[in-house]
Amino acid sequence: MSVLTDRVDIVKGRIKMKVNIQCFGDLAKNHNCDHHKSTEVELTEGEKVSKIMDAFGITVEEAKIVFVNHRISDVDKPLKDGDRVSLVPATGGM
Repeated sequence: MSVLTDRVDIVKGRIKMKVNIQCFGDLAKNHNCDHHKSTEVELTEGEKVSKIMDAFGITVEEAKIVFVNHRISDVDKPLKDGDRVSLVPATGGM
């Protein structure tokens, strides 16, 4: 199989992508998401940060700061293959 064929969901015909997620503080404690090493997640190309948050059971209220590739972002940002998502909870009066 070619690389492209390996990344295509034959049933849905959509291209898959892999992104990495890291959670910090209480998010790492309360969800299956760690800050020491990232967790690889497979999604359909173009999915948004909010889709990953839903998969981990993390609400917008819990994740006060969202980073994509080390830049502040928001939950509506479409993701690309290889992106790194970091979620930071509210701390110290946020």
